[in-house]
Amino acid sequence: MTIQKHFPKWFAVAALTLAANAFAQTKEVTFAHQDMLVPLRTVMESGELEKTTGYKINWRMFGGGGDVIRAMASGDVQIGEAGSSPITAAVSQGQDIRVFWVLDDISDAEALISRNGTGINSMKDLKGKKVATPFVSTAHYQLMVGMKLDGVDPKGVNVMNMRPPEIAAAWERGDIDAAFIWDPVLSKLKTSGKTIATSGTIGKKGFPTFDGLVVDAKWAEKNEAFMVALVKALAKADEDYRANAAKWTSDSSQVKAVAKWTKADAKDVPPSMALYKFPNLQEQASATWLGGGVAKALSDTAVFLKEQGRVQEVKPSYGSFVTTTYVQKAMAK
Repeated sequence: MTIQKHFPKWFAVAALTLAANAFAQTKEVTFAHQDMLVPLRTVMESGELEKTTGYKINWRMFGGGGDVIRAMASGDVQIGEAGSSPITAAVSQGQDIRVFWVLDDISDAEALISRNGTGINSMKDLKGKKVATPFVSTAHYQLMVGMKLDGVDPKGVNVMNMRPPEIAAAWERGDIDAAFIWDPVLSKLKTSGKTIATSGTIGKKGFPTFDGLVVDAKWAEKNEAFMVALVKALAKADEDYRANAAKWTSDSSQVKAVAKWTKADAKDVPPSMALYKFPNLQEQASATWLGGGVAKALSDTAVFLKEQGRVQEVKPSYGSFVTTTYVQKAMAK
């Protein structure tokens, strides 16, 4: 039996229209970003990914990786930026996401800054002080690791959970003595503070951190072409920065784009970006990163988070939460 025998033609047309609209609506994605100063912001500004894929991209800014992860768990967000610590917490608790791109090697881009006049000159001086950091972030992880390595009992330190904008405001009011944070807030704190440790110095002791892009696993499977196009756009933007970093000045279109999407001061962007490292496609797929290093970093982080009571269990392996699929396909095309 055919539709025409039982329903008027207008109904058939309406049904086809609804089906077409439903299909079109699937070509939409919500991408959660933070305020990290990375080349991806130029892709966001240019709109090239939308033009290439035909997808409507909803760029939503969040205050921290924990917020991004929660939004992804609720289904409101399909792709997001998060540090290795919140990613570890998410997958350890069973969230079905995949790390598909290393947004940056944090290196020295996150740091512990003490306010001038507080008498804090080392980790050991944090005892009895108020130290702010966004909980379950890479900065929080490095702060706790740094104190442990230097024999500082965290119970003797008033570690306060604050998002970056809240840290900036608390610092201005004089409510905190120190903070472990990233740019653009980090640059502001440095003007009236002292660097005690960085994610790079702590990372070299065996506890590296990174910012990654994660995607809902099921969504990624259904939207592979978009994922490959995204990876290509990411690689292109990173390459432009690596090849032309000297031209990314405060008055360049690239830096203006980064400043716009992160609410940073353009003059702070070039020196801040220089603190990060951005792996290329080959490095992404290598054993250093997606080919093994990311899984190891997640595993090591999970052990520490369990000790801190942040996660209940450590998975036997974290390799299944990392994929090189889209990087490999991007390199093949």
